[in-house]
Amino acid sequence: MSSEKYLKPEVIQQIKRLDLRAQFIVKGYLQGMHASPYHGFSVEFSEHRKYTPGDDPKDIDWLAYAKTDRYYVKKFEAETNITGYLAMDLSASMAYTYRQELTKFDYAICLAAALTYLMILQNDPVGLVTFGKKITRSLPPKSKRQQIGTILSLLSNLKPEGETDIGNSLIQLAAMLRHASLVMVFSDLLTDPEPVIAALRRLRHGGHDVILFHVLDEAEVKFPFHGLVDFEEPETGQRLEIDADGYRRDYLEEINAFRESYREECFKSGIDYVPLDTSMAFDKALTEYLATRRQRA
Repeated sequence: MSSEKYLKPEVIQQIKRLDLRAQFIVKGYLQGMHASPYHGFSVEFSEHRKYTPGDDPKDIDWLAYAKTDRYYVKKFEAETNITGYLAMDLSASMAYTYRQELTKFDYAICLAAALTYLMILQNDPVGLVTFGKKITRSLPPKSKRQQIGTILSLLSNLKPEGETDIGNSLIQLAAMLRHASLVMVFSDLLTDPEPVIAALRRLRHGGHDVILFHVLDEAEVKFPFHGLVDFEEPETGQRLEIDADGYRRDYLEEINAFRESYREECFKSGIDYVPLDTSMAFDKALTEYLATRRQRA
């Protein structure tokens, strides 16, 4: 089975247990990484940095020199470890799916579970916060193997319901963090962007690295509807009947502008923005995480 097949959401849906889903995603991803000379090098030397004057020559990794013709030294553990927080949006809108196997919430949960495995494999402490209108649960970060089971157990019992206040919740999170951390936010961001962007900036100004995983349903990105369609707003219950064919162009312009505005604002603030939809394989998000971790380490 190819690594690409491991990473498809419809394949993941066939596995009922979250721990097995997460391992499946990570296994496929790592197979894909090792199949690529570029990524293989990146992973192999993620714990290295270039030799600089003042470093002890005894710390030079001669195997790395033989492969690259450059001098590298092994990083000390304190230089490489980063504390991670998974921040999970529990709003009712995350439960939406049109024709995909996984809801937005299922997709985000699988991705968060896989990232938990990756962080623990790298001996990085990782914790979890969940939020609706405010933070509802907080699990402190740990790097022990038992933390995988603790986080996956929590994730598998979460249910998306009610309204959300992403901006307020992220400001709460910023106030909780005592040390520079990597904050991984999972949300569909279906709310007023301004308070969210302000809160993300606050996290960055606090010295934290942020990856924003913007998870939408495939139908929310591609609008595959025709004729008269009755839509319901999941958090308020408001209903609206529209002519889908007449509305499509305007809708697609709006959703593309919405995502682009987040991309631009995140870029300005040094935040990694990862636009995803539930039809996409998981490796894009995992690659983004590892690239960010290497960059910030």
